[in-house]
This record gives sequence, structure tokens and C-alpha cells, in this order.
Amino acid sequence: MAIANEESADSVVSATMGRRLENLPRTALLVVIVAVVIDQLTKHWAVSHLNDGHVDHVIWTLQWNLSFNGGMAFGQGQGFGPFIAVIATIVVVVLLLSLRQQGTTRSHVPIGLIVGGALGNIIDRLFRGEGFLQGKVVDFIDFQWFPIFNVADMCVDIGGALLVLSYLFAKPKVDHA
Repeated sequence: MAIANEESADSVVSATMGRRLENLPRTALLVVIVAVVIDQLTKHWAVSHLNDGHVDHVIWTLQWNLSFNGGMAFGQGQGFGPFIAVIATIVVVVLLLSLRQQGTTRSHVPIGLIVGGALGNIIDRLFRGEGFLQGKVVDFIDFQWFPIFNVADMCVDIGGALLVLSYLFAKPKVDHA
């Protein structure tokens, strides 16, 4: 009897999640998935290939240099990782709700990039540490004249810039009433 109840509960949860995901624009959802996958694959590569402390020179000032960030952007706020993760989660939820309710096609890709980048770093905070939200974000892209960052950071920055540009250059709605 307990198994039937568990299966029933699982099917209800799956159906509810499926309906919620159906309400999200497919373009945004695809961008989120691609951003998270690329971010996590590149971080996995960095941790497995740079864990001995060596730095790989790529070109000009670009190098791969493994670093773990327990704070926020540019290494600020060390020790505030759990707080930052909670704020990032709230931002992700708000952005996803905005897509479901009033998202325009011009906002799908930028919001998908922001959400994907935020989720990539939240995953690090969840699974790369000793306790709940105690993990550190893996950074490895180092220009030597700019703080070390990762693919998730690029997604958030590019998505934010595209979102601002999409609203700056949006044609105003004309009300013919």
C-alpha cells in the first residue's frame, strides 16, 4: 500500500513540475540547460586538470588558473556563500516567474542566460563543500588583469547586458484604445 501511495505522490509531483515547465518558454529553458551543462562541464575539466596547482597559459594574458570562491563577484564577501546562494535562488525564482507571466520573446535568451549562470554557481555552493550551501564556486578563467571567473559568471553578465539592451531598444507599445 505504501508503494502505491509513493508512486501516486511521485506522479502528482511529476505532473505538477511538468505543467510548470510547460509554462516556461522553450527557448529560455533550452538556454538554461545549455548554460548549466557547459558551466558544469568546464568546471569539472578545470578541477580535474588544474588541481595540482599549475597554471596553463592559453594566449596573451589569458590563462587557466583554478580558484575557489566562497564569496561573491570578484572575491568579495568571503564567508557569505550561504547568504549569496539564498539570494541567487530568490532571483532565479523571480526571473522564472516573470517569464511565465509576462516574458516577451526578446527576454527569453537573456533571462535563460542569467538563470543558467546563477544555477551553475548555486550547484557549486550546494555540492562542492562540507555542509549545506558551504561549497565554493569554481573559477578558472584568468586574464591576470581582471578577477578570475567561470562560464556561469559570463552567462549572468552577458544575459544581464542583453536584457538591459532589449529593454532599451524595445519599441514602445502603442495603445489604440
